[in-house]
Order: sequence, then structure tokens, then C-alpha cells
Amino acid sequence: MKDNNSEVYLVKLENVQPVRNGYLIVKRVFDLVFAILFAIPASIVILIFGVLIKMDTPGPMFYKQERVGKMGSVIYVTKLRSMYTDAESKSGAVWAKKNDSRITKMGHFVRMTRIDELPQIFSVISGEMSFIGPRPERPSFTSQFSEEVPGFEKRLRVTPGLSGLAQIRGGYDATPSEKLVDDLEYIDNISFKEDLLIVLHTLSVVLTGHGAH
Repeated sequence: MKDNNSEVYLVKLENVQPVRNGYLIVKRVFDLVFAILFAIPASIVILIFGVLIKMDTPGPMFYKQERVGKMGSVIYVTKLRSMYTDAESKSGAVWAKKNDSRITKMGHFVRMTRIDELPQIFSVISGEMSFIGPRPERPSFTSQFSEEVPGFEKRLRVTPGLSGLAQIRGGYDATPSEKLVDDLEYIDNISFKEDLLIVLHTLSVVLTGHGAH
């Protein structure tokens, strides 16, 4: 079922143009090649942690959400479940925060290591996402923040990513304004060097847990 607010923010995109940069062609090739190479080992890790998640709490391994992609396109992201199955049954969509009581024991681990994001590697193969870019938000949040935070819709100028500058600097509980500053800095300086630095930092978080929020 599509979010009722999913079209509200689109008026904000009338004066927003997608980024045109020759590097984006190279970036897409890198995304596709590495996503295909890592698809099989990623699938093994996903399966192992999916089983552990089901053993930890009742419910499915995965959950799927509607998100906003490049230039307002509707995409769907799949994650390993990190919350109790009825987490939003009464509250609806809620912004992530520290010490969130909705997160399961196993959920804390998969979030800390970013393993919950691994299923989105298949969205990278399809081209809906990139390895690096602003994280895609839910339509209701995109609509709300586009009204409350000037320029928030400019995040939509590039393909969203599994990880980004805002994630390695702030984490899940960063405010929309903080995320916007980091995301726009990334968009303004998008390059192979910038992507490589974010990839290396993200791998460090995945392998050690240090720097995760």
C-alpha cells in the first residue's frame, strides 16, 4: 500500500535537476560489477543472520518499505528485520533514535554492523540504489522534511545508497538537518576518491563495529 503522502513533496522537485557528472557512468559500472561479485557471499551472510533473527524473536527475516529514490521515484528497500514485528502498529512511522525500545537484541547487532542493509545489494544490481549515496527516506518523512528543512529535496539529485557520508558521520539517530549537510557535501564533491573513503569507513564499521551509531 502506497503512503498517502508519497506525492506531496514532488512539487518541490520542479526546480531541482539531477547531478550530471561523467564519473556517475563509471560509478554505475563499479556498482554493477561489485554487486554481482558480492551477491553470493552476501546471500550466505543474509541467510545466516536471517535464521538468527527468527530464532531471536517471532516474525519474518525481512521487511520491505517504500522509499523515495532519485528525483522522487518510488523504490522499495528490503532489510533484515531489526525490530519487533508490531513495532509501528500503534505509533506509525517514527524517526530512529538511540536506545530505541523497538529494536530486538539481534537487531542491535545487525544495525551496528550494517548487516541489516545487505539485502539491498540486489537493489544496487537493478540500478535503484548505489553502494554510496544519501540514504533513501520514507515518503512521509521526505514530504515532512522537505517542508521543514530548506533544501532537503536536493538529496534526491543522485541515486540513493546503502551507505553515505551522513551514515559514517552521524548514524541512525542524526537529525534531518545534520543528514542534509553531509548529503549535500557529498553531492557537491561526488568523486571516486569520496566514494572510496566512505566504502573503507563503512567496511571498518562492518568488520569491527567501531564508529557505528
